[in-house]
Amino acid sequence: MDNGLDINLIIAAIFGLIIVYVLFRLLTFPFRLFLSLISKAAVGAVILVIFNLLGAWWGISIGINPITILIAGILGAPGVLMMAVLQYLL
Repeated sequence: MDNGLDINLIIAAIFGLIIVYVLFRLLTFPFRLFLSLISKAAVGAVILVIFNLLGAWWGISIGINPITILIAGILGAPGVLMMAVLQYLL
């Protein structure tokens, strides 16, 4: 009996869907990583600006550049504290 659906066709369709899903996940990973990095950089810039505004009272400042922004964005408050201590020591 041939009802129009062959088992090979069903297996091929399932395999094709799995391949499309895996390719989609692999291709969207760099984009998600880039968006995460951009959002952390924005937060880091805000943290550094606030720190520099408050630190001006005590004569403490951290230069704002891409490296310090990423350190502040990724590490957060401990990263800013580390950079302030390094700024003071060096």
